[in-house]
Parts: sequence; C-alpha cells; structure tokens
Amino acid sequence: MDIRRRNNVVTTGRPDGPVVVLAHGFGCDQNMWRLTVPALAEHCRVVLFDYVGSGRSDLSAWDETRYSSLQGYAQDVVDVCEELDLRNAAFVGHSVSAMVGVLAARAAPERIGSLVMVAPSPRYIDTDGYRGGFSAEDIDELLASLESNYLGWSATMAPVIMGNPERPELGEELTHSFCATDPDIARVFARTTFLSDSRDDLKGVEVPTLVLECVQDVIAPREVGAYVHAEIPGSTLVTLPATGHCPQLSAPQATNEAVLDFLRSLR
Repeated sequence: MDIRRRNNVVTTGRPDGPVVVLAHGFGCDQNMWRLTVPALAEHCRVVLFDYVGSGRSDLSAWDETRYSSLQGYAQDVVDVCEELDLRNAAFVGHSVSAMVGVLAARAAPERIGSLVMVAPSPRYIDTDGYRGGFSAEDIDELLASLESNYLGWSATMAPVIMGNPERPELGEELTHSFCATDPDIARVFARTTFLSDSRDDLKGVEVPTLVLECVQDVIAPREVGAYVHAEIPGSTLVTLPATGHCPQLSAPQATNEAVLDFLRSLR
C-alpha cells in the first residue's frame, strides 16, 4: 500500500525544522489548514494528509468497518508517521482529530511527542455530570437528517458550525467541503464522530498538550475545553478570541500564534 498516495500526504516548510502534523476534522480535508501552513512552514517541517474517504485520498482504500471507530483514523495517522519516519512530531488535530491524536500518540509514542487540540470534544452527548453540548435526542436528529438528505444537511449545518454569520463566505466554504464528501462515507464518519466517547483516554495523555478553545462554539462549548484541560495532566488551555468551530479559518492569526508559542515552549 502506497501510504503517501492513499492519504494524499503533502510535506512543506523547513526540512530541518521541528515536525508538525496537521489533521482535519469531519467533512473536511487538508485544505482547511491553508491559512495555517505559511506561518508554520517558516519554522517547521509541515506534514498534511487526508484521512481515507476525505479530500484527495484514495477512496478505494476506504473500509466501513475500519472507519467506524476512531482507532481506524488513528491508524491512518500512525501509518503516515511511520511512512515518513517521523519522530517526536507535534500533532495538531482539529475537532474529532484532537481525540484521534490522543489515540495515535498512545499507539506510537515515539512518533508523536506533543498534541495541539483545536476545538476538541471527547464526547458530544451530555451525560450525568458532563456537558458535551448535545442531548442524545439532538444527536439522533442530527444523524437522521444527515442520512436522509446529506446535501441539505450540509447546506443547513455548515454555516451553523462555522459561525461568523457576518462572514458568509466561511460557511459557504465549509458547505462546499461537506458536499464534496461521499454521502455514504460521511454517514459513517459522522456516526463515528458524534457517538464517540473518548473521555477515559484523556487521563492517559503523557505528552505536552495545548488545548485551544473558542469564545463561542456550538459544537464544543467552553465547558468541554475546561473538561479536557482538567483531565489531561499538565495541559495548557488557551481561549482564542474567535467564534465558531474552525478558528484556523475564522481567526488564523490568533490560532497560528498560539500554536507557535506552544511549539517554542517545547524547545
């Protein structure tokens, strides 16, 4: 299997710099990082990829059983790191990829030396003593709507997820990204994402970790950021002056500065 082709692996930046791996979330691809790459590439070797089933990955490699678990996406990360022989990389994961990074770091600790979790959520559904932001009924309705009319769901939900209604072009971009994803693959990824519960995995994180949250985020409210920070020993929590679930697009300068400050602190 050609991992570079399978996951559309792209490398840029300084070959001799510290390694940063950028991982996109549900319904997206590596293009979501285009406003982050230039700032990081000045100082780092930047690795981008698409999960199988997303972007320009090899769709023939997609397997429903594998990608019905976050472990399947974590294996994509490990495969890419091993293919490039990465060591002590900083893994920057957006949304559900933040939890994928936790799993990948545990599976390949020699490959991933630190984590940046951008708008993370270990569980989206509220439960006793935990607020994820959604009731079980909310998620059931979200998934039913997605499965019955994926394009319509994308057009409705993407602007809500993105936030920043005064900048409609951002919501349109996310809508386009969602709509470019195969509906059957999106259905599986959505269930894997929104029904996951990775809370128990947080206590096992042993690498330096930065948690980035937004002032207002309908997908990952601030209670979730506080929870993740509290559960990961020694982690750092930064609240970005941003709204919506995709600060790398809505507030790229603040996002980039926070990531670079964290990377400098590791030296």
